[in-house]
Amino acid sequence: MRFEGQNFSELKAPTDAQIRRRVLALQSAGRHSYASLTREDGSYIQVAGGRSTCMVERFDPASGKRERAFHDKPHPFFTDGTQLVFAAGTLTLKSDEWFAADTVVEMFLCFKDARRYPTAVSWRPAPGF
Repeated sequence: MRFEGQNFSELKAPTDAQIRRRVLALQSAGRHSYASLTREDGSYIQVAGGRSTCMVERFDPASGKRERAFHDKPHPFFTDGTQLVFAAGTLTLKSDEWFAADTVVEMFLCFKDARRYPTAVSWRPAPGF
């Protein structure tokens, strides 16, 4: 398992505490605005943004599917079409694709441990793929 991100050293076997610390340190406008966790088979989960403005995607190389996470509580201020601007670029999100960092931590730990994602998290095809 490999944990990588903007402006921090790659970790080959990250602990839960290291994942938690780094995901919680992400900021859309900061030095650390994205991270990914990759398995040996090439599957990964990635986050862009930080704090209360996170977007999460996953990729499965076996199926070739890239999916974006969403939930059942659309953000009251970020309507469909609101853009997430971070160091790697700009993404246009739907109102139900914004996540808080603490939920992202849980999603990353579920991926790491091959556990089910939180029940409030669903997946749909990522735009453009």
